[in-house]
Amino acid sequence: KGRGIRLFLAGGKGINRMDASQEQQTELDDFRIDLPDPTADEIRRQPRVDNPADPDALPLLIEAAGTRIGVGRAGPRPRTASLLLFHGDYAVTQDALYREIDQDLLDEFNLFTVQTEITGGKEQYLLRPDLGRRLSAEAKQTLAATCVHNPDLQIVVGDGLSAAAIEANLVEMLLAIQHEAVAAGMRVGTPFHVRYCRVGVMNDIGELLQPDVLILLIGERPGLGRANSMSAYMGYKPRRGKTDADRDVISNIFAQGGTDPRAAAKSVVALAQKMRRHRASGVQLKLATQ
Repeated sequence: KGRGIRLFLAGGKGINRMDASQEQQTELDDFRIDLPDPTADEIRRQPRVDNPADPDALPLLIEAAGTRIGVGRAGPRPRTASLLLFHGDYAVTQDALYREIDQDLLDEFNLFTVQTEITGGKEQYLLRPDLGRRLSAEAKQTLAATCVHNPDLQIVVGDGLSAAAIEANLVEMLLAIQHEAVAAGMRVGTPFHVRYCRVGVMNDIGELLQPDVLILLIGERPGLGRANSMSAYMGYKPRRGKTDADRDVISNIFAQGGTDPRAAAKSVVALAQKMRRHRASGVQLKLATQ
């Protein structure tokens, strides 16, 4: 760590870029990787099984499945192309986990930012989910002074485990929820963004702002190569002590393969109306509507 990039030149000798001599540096500057992008769709979906039983069906199966099938093997090991794809997809996951939501996107919707009790950055966020469930003292003061209290519907945006998911879906999702809610005659609270957010922070927000229904749009845990899936967690009058049993969720929200953001927005507002009618959410809502 901190030693630069280690490369192997034609002679087989490995050197660190930061430790290279002038002659070696010149050679490194001319270094090129002449390989196609392993994450490109045409490369990703290329069958790599030698002599498949049904060569016509295999590409169709790969196209229809979201899993890694038809990748073949080189003896007991994965093929080079499959390994490169794995590392490329893993890099997408790490990027989604560790970077922040684009500030320009938050500014576009006038979403101010408050923070949970996480003070040690993303590393602490990943290791201490309990701190991500509680608002900081400063955040509580900001929300109390800035937000509408006792709204019918409160929308919160949380970074969660994927900033990419928020960036991919927020524009359509937030506008559609606000439009559907106003059309349904609901009073919408002041939306805002929570950094280092876990789902349980809904309880602190509910205690403070006391909405009828709270919606938390949050990035889902990314999978290999997929980081754009968002969830909408919802709860009726969330308060301290509420658990996942008291919440509902619409998950896998993303265009082209998941729940379309606009369709999800309609479902979210319809579910919010149902929660208000029955004054319940989660398990209690299911029992009330049986």
